[in-house]
Amino acid sequence: MQAFQDLYPEDLSHCYGCGKNNPHGHQLKSYWDDDETIALFTPKPFHTAIPGFVYGGLIASLIDCHGTGSASAAAGRAFGDGTQPPRFVTAALNIDYLAPTPMGVELELRGVICEVKPKKVVLDISLIAAGVTCAKGHMVAVKMPESMLNTSGT
Repeated sequence: MQAFQDLYPEDLSHCYGCGKNNPHGHQLKSYWDDDETIALFTPKPFHTAIPGFVYGGLIASLIDCHGTGSASAAAGRAFGDGTQPPRFVTAALNIDYLAPTPMGVELELRGVICEVKPKKVVLDISLIAAGVTCAKGHMVAVKMPESMLNTSGT
């Protein structure tokens, strides 16, 4: 199974969170799991907030990138031909931090698609560590504007 992010065009694959062309980024990969989406990520020691716990900014970044990837896949599934999903970007993101996220365990991101339209996808994302839901995100993602698609700068 191919990750959603691996279907992005080369010139749109530089995202810090999920871009395959960004060797310094997280390299997050998202997939379908029936009607939900899933991604797994293991924080590195430098992703710490205080000893033993994950930095909240990393959690936000993972939820954000899993959300936009999931939105792209959902729109592609609903309206596309399945070969190259349209790129989506974050219009709104609200994150509730529910419990401290421990270091040293693999994090599971789960996306539930709430609404799919050709230019807008609404979804909920949970971040789970060792069976505990540590954070929940609610996202509105919108189709990437044409101005962002023009990578030549003109």
